[in-house]
Amino acid sequence: MATIITILRLALLPLLLVCVPNAVSAQDAEQGAFSICTGSGRVTCVVDGDTIWYRGEKIRIADINTPEISRPSCESEARLGELATRRLLALLNAGPFTLERDGRDTDRYGRLLRVITRDGRSLGDILVAEGLAEEWQGRRGDWCAA
Repeated sequence: MATIITILRLALLPLLLVCVPNAVSAQDAEQGAFSICTGSGRVTCVVDGDTIWYRGEKIRIADINTPEISRPSCESEARLGELATRRLLALLNAGPFTLERDGRDTDRYGRLLRVITRDGRSLGDILVAEGLAEEWQGRRGDWCAA
């Protein structure tokens, strides 16, 4: 049932974004036309629910963890990971945002660690509230536990 509700929310979100004006914060100066990443020439795209490329830089969203889509441990993780990826894509394309450094600059893989906010609210928090992510706990979560 929760999955159906999440799917409905994702389907209706673009309509809501068009119908409800969004006050843009003066600090939200970043913006791009994001797509889903494909191939090796990545500039501005979404890898998965917690990793993006923006202006040629690979960024790990620092405040969340989302299900894996490249090597999911189970079918439900793959489905939820796909929903998280699509939702992040919609959020990033909905308007200007801010990239905030929170703690370390990079992770062990060389990705920039950033919190993405709009109007002072973390986009990661939105994904958590919608059940598509969990707050970052310093390790991956188990998306297949029943």
